[in-house]
Amino acid sequence: MSDSDTILSSLADGVLRLTLNRPDKLNSFNEEMHLALRAGFERAHNDPEVRTVLLTGAGRGFCAGQDLSDRDPRKGVKLDLGHTIETFYNPLLRLIRSLEKPVICAVNGVAAGAGANIAFACDITLAARSARFIQAFSKIGLVPDSGGTWSLPRLIGEARAKALALTAEPLGAEKAADWGLIWKAVDDATLMDEANALAVQLAAGPTKGLGLTKRAIQAAASNTFDEQLDLERDLQREAGASADYAEGVVAFFEKRKPEFTGR
Repeated sequence: MSDSDTILSSLADGVLRLTLNRPDKLNSFNEEMHLALRAGFERAHNDPEVRTVLLTGAGRGFCAGQDLSDRDPRKGVKLDLGHTIETFYNPLLRLIRSLEKPVICAVNGVAAGAGANIAFACDITLAARSARFIQAFSKIGLVPDSGGTWSLPRLIGEARAKALALTAEPLGAEKAADWGLIWKAVDDATLMDEANALAVQLAAGPTKGLGLTKRAIQAAASNTFDEQLDLERDLQREAGASADYAEGVVAFFEKRKPEFTGR
């Protein structure tokens, strides 16, 4: 269990399970939940026992984005939303993207605003068929954040990205999968079983190489072809010197299942 009840945290089988836990608020973010989730991903970076992260939400929704209850203009408080982004959302997204371990997201219900874009920033995202993704920012005159303006056009193209952002039209899980925004849509009843099985599978895998693969694929967005070839060379050199690679080859010759350690 984490220090904050707003995030439930447990580690088993190499999988750090982080559950957004404000179900009465559809797991919308307040400062406490921000800091607790950040602490969870910092642990994933620093704890060698963590081989994979599984992120999901409690209750009937994944995450409704920012909790607006403390942002009522009628209270006479002027807020610097840029400061909020820089202080809370951007550090979290950077931790997710830079973690050289697989991050799985199981979207169990509505994912709106920052909640949607955090899901899109994870490495493998599964969603219940009843889940909906909503770029809700335009409903209150804001700009998509949490990496949305970066990830959406790269994943689905500029035309679809603009339409989703400008209209705030809900996108169903099956269409999100068809468009390439998420890995796949699954039956509501089997979502967590499938997500947990995948997390355990990856945690038992060669996570050193999986992390390097994540780094390589993410770098391709800004690299030239020649730069990417050079990066593949360098990362393959690093992977080839790992204990996981040696174990994988020996297990192949010995016709047994490899026992990877993530090193």
